[in-house]
Amino acid sequence: QVQLVDSGGGLVQAGDSLRLTCAASGLTFSSYIMGWFRQAPGKEREFVGAVSRSGGSTYYADSVKGRFTISRDNAKSTVYLQMDSLKPEDTAIYYCAANWGGSLYYTGARDYDYWGQGTQVTVSS
Repeated sequence: QVQLVDSGGGLVQAGDSLRLTCAASGLTFSSYIMGWFRQAPGKEREFVGAVSRSGGSTYYADSVKGRFTISRDNAKSTVYLQMDSLKPEDTAIYYCAANWGGSLYYTGARDYDYWGQGTQVTVSS
């Protein structure tokens, strides 16, 4: 049974940093592209970024480029989202997701096969 467990969210002030963690089990982790999405109240789930199977390549949404960094540790079946210079508009529930057969550049939620339960990030101004 595949399980993705998101953690690390919280309440921070604008300009602060947070690191989210997603621990995976029940799948061959290194075979999956891992992505992060977020969903703010009243909005659709949006792509944040993704990391390739090896961890050697990443791809980000323009809204987070230069502020967020995705990395992975295949030995620990874990993916990370380092968020720096946080802004109030980054407030959302953040989800990790696993994509088996697709491309690093797929940004649609429907392209991903498995999802974490989400972790709340709130950035106050």
